[in-house]
Amino acid sequence: MTTPPAKRQPRRPYRPPADDKPRRAAYDVLVAVREKDAYANLVLPGLLRERGISGRDAALATELAYGALRGQGLYDAVLQACVDRPLAEVDPPVLDVLRLGAHQLLRTRIPQHAAVSATVDLARRVVSAGPVGFVNAVLRKVAAHDLAAWVAQLAPTDDRLAALALEHSHPRWIASAFRDALGGDLWQTGAALAADDTRPEVHLVARRLPRDELVSASGGTPGPWSPYAVRLAEGDPGAIPAVQSGAAGVQDEGSQLVAAALATAPLDGPDRVWVDLCAGPGGKAALLDVLASERGATLVALEAQHHRARLVRRSGIAAVATTDSRTPPLRPGSADRVLLDAPCSGLGALRRRPEARWRRQPADLPGLTRLQGQLLAAGVELLRPGGVLAYITCSPHLAETVVPVGDALRRHPELEQVDARPLLPGVPDLGDGPSVQLWPHLHGTDAMFLALLRRRA
Repeated sequence: MTTPPAKRQPRRPYRPPADDKPRRAAYDVLVAVREKDAYANLVLPGLLRERGISGRDAALATELAYGALRGQGLYDAVLQACVDRPLAEVDPPVLDVLRLGAHQLLRTRIPQHAAVSATVDLARRVVSAGPVGFVNAVLRKVAAHDLAAWVAQLAPTDDRLAALALEHSHPRWIASAFRDALGGDLWQTGAALAADDTRPEVHLVARRLPRDELVSASGGTPGPWSPYAVRLAEGDPGAIPAVQSGAAGVQDEGSQLVAAALATAPLDGPDRVWVDLCAGPGGKAALLDVLASERGATLVALEAQHHRARLVRRSGIAAVATTDSRTPPLRPGSADRVLLDAPCSGLGALRRRPEARWRRQPADLPGLTRLQGQLLAAGVELLRPGGVLAYITCSPHLAETVVPVGDALRRHPELEQVDARPLLPGVPDLGDGPSVQLWPHLHGTDAMFLALLRRRA
């Protein structure tokens, strides 16, 4: 007697797992950056708070969002090798999902099967069931090689700089600017690009409390160079009471160093009026305000944009004016110290602004350098004989650093350049002077540039 065949169970419909909050948050950040030109470092913190994502989930969301944005150029090259049509023809939401998947496969310790499965589930939720098979097939092709093998396969063999740019996911023109600023040294260029392509520590500044207290309250470690700096490997700085009260703040140690250098530069004559020409959003101004008060001086903060001026006022500075700093409402020759943290390309802070490297273009530079020259001229006009001006940019691009300083010295024979290196005591690898260029790979800071100019008495 034969056994009757078992009845086939009806096929159960697919039931997606519980919502993957970290990956959904990372995806939503990528969408905001793409559709609204948003800044990831501004979008993500609010999104995490709004959705109640904390701890390991918040860390994962941050790693995925920032990592996918930072590595976009490299991941797009890998994805293009796995897709049979131009990436421009792939629906943007699907491409966002693929970039998140590529980051998990190539630069995290997430197991391959988990990375593919979770990304496919994300695609099913945020796009539709249609492209799910496509996403699955492409990611399995990506997983066929590790990152080193993909770089070896895709990097050009006849252009070492382009190969470094691909490996560390930078546009070639930015890699070229770094190389020029590093004197043509390709080893240093590769190290700078690699440091730029990693997750940075959070830096705090102790403004109105001893640094030791901030170290204890934050669980961080003292910064190696600035006497006000504390570095955090992880954690939410916004949850620290001293940061909430304004006694401390979030500020890169390089920014602290260049602001403090202006405050300690020797002067000829009185030291009563300090001016910050481009004060928004207020980080350097807040530190200078504390240092000025300790000496009985007054800081006047100028900012052209209303929303940035509001941020400066929130930092506790009393004298804030919303004005075009190219025509400042101050008497010529009335300032003892002038800080010009000039609007720039921001190429020195790409590790903190992961989408910026793909947003900036070489065509942006002429307008920025013209503005930098105009602001420098206004700052020189404000400076009294014997006073000192600090010209600062968060960029190592020579067109934004030594070139405008050289132009200012030629146009204003009453100026002389002061060697800035002694005003950053203990900081190594500052070059031949008289200006200073900081680097992520050498100093663990943003790539801040500083030149000090004194008006001859």
